[in-house]
Amino acid sequence: MISTNVNIEENINAVFEMQQQYAKDIRHTTAKERLEYIKKVEAYLRDENNVKALEEAMSKDLRKPPVEVYATEIGPVLANIQYIKKNLKKWMRDKKVSTPIAMAGTSSYIHYEPKGVTLIIAPWNYPFMLTIIPTLYAVAAGNTVMVKPSEVSGHTAGFIHKMLDKIFDKKHVAVFEGDVPVATALLAMPFNHIHFTGSPAIGKIVMKAASQHLTSVTLELGGKSPAIIDKTAHLSSTAEKLTWAKSLNNGQTCIAPDYVLVHESLKDQLVEAVQKNVNKFFNAKNKGVQASPDYGRIINERHYGRINGLIEDAINKGANIAVGGEMDAADKFISPTVLVDVNDSMEIMHEEIFGPVLPIVSFKNKEEVVDIIGQRPKPLALYIASKSKSDTDYFIQNTSAGGTVINDFMLGTSNPSLPFGGVNNSGIGKSLGHHSFVDFSNERGVIKRNWASLKIIFPPYNDGIMTMVKQLYKWT
Repeated sequence: MISTNVNIEENINAVFEMQQQYAKDIRHTTAKERLEYIKKVEAYLRDENNVKALEEAMSKDLRKPPVEVYATEIGPVLANIQYIKKNLKKWMRDKKVSTPIAMAGTSSYIHYEPKGVTLIIAPWNYPFMLTIIPTLYAVAAGNTVMVKPSEVSGHTAGFIHKMLDKIFDKKHVAVFEGDVPVATALLAMPFNHIHFTGSPAIGKIVMKAASQHLTSVTLELGGKSPAIIDKTAHLSSTAEKLTWAKSLNNGQTCIAPDYVLVHESLKDQLVEAVQKNVNKFFNAKNKGVQASPDYGRIINERHYGRINGLIEDAINKGANIAVGGEMDAADKFISPTVLVDVNDSMEIMHEEIFGPVLPIVSFKNKEEVVDIIGQRPKPLALYIASKSKSDTDYFIQNTSAGGTVINDFMLGTSNPSLPFGGVNNSGIGKSLGHHSFVDFSNERGVIKRNWASLKIIFPPYNDGIMTMVKQLYKWT
């Protein structure tokens, strides 16, 4: 276990130097050798005792129900392991590329090499999945890894530490628990790549630190992800999915729908349908949402106070609670809450909510929707509920987002064949599947001369050579 006392900088320096040396060896490992480590992680998560221990840790951190632990933490890790096992050998092969006629006599290919010593800084909202998945891809790409799980979800961080220490030598993968001083000490090191998941505000700090060493970064951030519900949407199905999406993990999800833009003809029906689904999901026995074993909690008092402040600010400026609104500070409980009559003067329409509170804004035409979304930084996710292909196409073609889901929610990280990541304020770089392998690799361009040469354009120059140069570029 790596100490987090006053000697933390010395510990980090020692491990970093150790990993730099080991990176020279592990870069030459085969797909089979790398997969041995991936399979050890899989075996660890197939052990029911370990699953139980993770469930207990996440219950202490987030009151997360066991079904959500498996569905949103363990399951995605196992799915990505299967994808890596199936594809890693192919990913590692040199990739041949075409050769322009002007380069006749040469061949070209891309060689994938590990970036080297990498740093993964993980968040607290999905603390297991968002730590382990990038770690798996970093290992699959042949890197050494230093991992900083979130101290906010401390019980899960402890589980991660125990698991990775059991599977890896710290010269390969090392875990550092702790808060700001630990993160600061890590960010001072000249890593070859940093993968950060968290808020845009902290992402800026990470990027600034990385710039001191010109370290490449992947920033998986967030922002205000809108959900568009047009007048053609299947309302009952959309409302059910929306209620689940906003309640999952107590709304503490980077791709959760942050606010809803609904056609004015469906607004009242939507509110009624959300209330109905809240009762169906969490209050079927009429004991109150707070008594439901299937509903999580806000991570800590600070975030509870932040969300409560957003609600109070909105109400003071004219918003009304249409659904929910029940709160208990001692229990860090906020029921699924819907706000109506919101406007742009309210902080809740500018700050990412990251909680079970859903502002609803009505619109008259699709141009209005595009204007509202365009006034804000580009979101990580954008949701469209519509039966109209023309409306759907219009929204996609006139907005920008990291990813888009049509007629469903929360699927943005489900298909490893698709890139996952944001745009500008919502993130830099793409993850999952081959995109993550490339993200943790240097795509090294290689050109090999097989025959002939370019000596026909060597000095001394003359008009004939000039003609030849111009002709070459016509062929390129």
